[in-house]
Amino acid sequence: MAIRNGILNNHRKKVIWSLVLLLAAAAGIFAYVKYRENYITTDDAFVTGNIHVVASKVPGTILTIHVQDNQFVKKDTLLIEIDIRDQDTKVREADSALGAERAKLVELSNRVDVARKQLSELEYKIETLKANLKLQEANLKQAELDVKRAENLIKTDAISRDRYDRTKTGHEIALAQVDAARDQLRQAVASVDTQKAIIRQAEAAYLSQNSVIRQKEAVLTAEELKKGYTKLYAPCDGYVTKKAVEIGNQIQPGQPLMAVVPLDSVWVTANYKETQLARIRKGQKVKIKVDTYPGKTFYGKVDSIMAGTGSVFSLFPPENATGNFVKVVQRIPVKIVLDQGTDPDHVLRVGMSVIPTIMVR
Repeated sequence: MAIRNGILNNHRKKVIWSLVLLLAAAAGIFAYVKYRENYITTDDAFVTGNIHVVASKVPGTILTIHVQDNQFVKKDTLLIEIDIRDQDTKVREADSALGAERAKLVELSNRVDVARKQLSELEYKIETLKANLKLQEANLKQAELDVKRAENLIKTDAISRDRYDRTKTGHEIALAQVDAARDQLRQAVASVDTQKAIIRQAEAAYLSQNSVIRQKEAVLTAEELKKGYTKLYAPCDGYVTKKAVEIGNQIQPGQPLMAVVPLDSVWVTANYKETQLARIRKGQKVKIKVDTYPGKTFYGKVDSIMAGTGSVFSLFPPENATGNFVKVVQRIPVKIVLDQGTDPDHVLRVGMSVIPTIMVR
């Protein structure tokens, strides 16, 4: 009888423990479901930040490097100096070319002034020639009257033949003088037209030379700017990284020399599954665990959701219309910004792995 009672007690204990375990499992499952309803997490996340690549705008030889890898620098700190001598030579050449063109402009200006002065002299000469023509025409009229009078007198022998001949010669001289005055006037008028054409040509050359000077001024300005580009400064506060240049290296425009990374404005890029996005909204609070700092919790909020999946913006986006198609759950990047005043003793660096948990309720 005692053995039977013992067996029954053991059976009851097993049933009770089984019920307890079932209740514990149900409670765990219930808690997990509730947790999944209130929190969305992923381990496909990392710290992201702005990376300012420092590159030269001009070719040259590295003369001095003022910083080292991982050094903190303030904005506008001098980082690199390029040998300025080559650029100095180009600036002097551009300045000399500009001076030569300006000298040509002065010469053309003087030429225009001289041509205009000559035109004024020609116009004055025309007025003089017109007055002379009128005088010669008046003399011709008088000579014609004298000849007619002499012809009447010679018929009555009132004057000598010699006087008649002189009167007739005087008429011929007056006629020739009128013709000569008219020719001089025509030549002067033609010279005015020619001189005006010369002035127009000189003025056009003057305007063209002004254009050449502006072009040379632009070249000089560009060379002076390039001279200023021989000193490279930090674009922001941050840490120097990826220094890939040494003194004496020959560099080309656009060649990356180093980078400056500000660590006071980093954020988290979390790649959530597309099936998790339905409940993610801008402004939701986020708890962030960082692999580098176990036990430390950072806080932030959802800033934005990317317009497409990461694969769409890859170098070779998928073309599902070609070949066989296998459905894969896609991931969409979510930008999470950290709260201001995050612990400065635990610096977040670009690329660190994190586990963000979005509190959707």
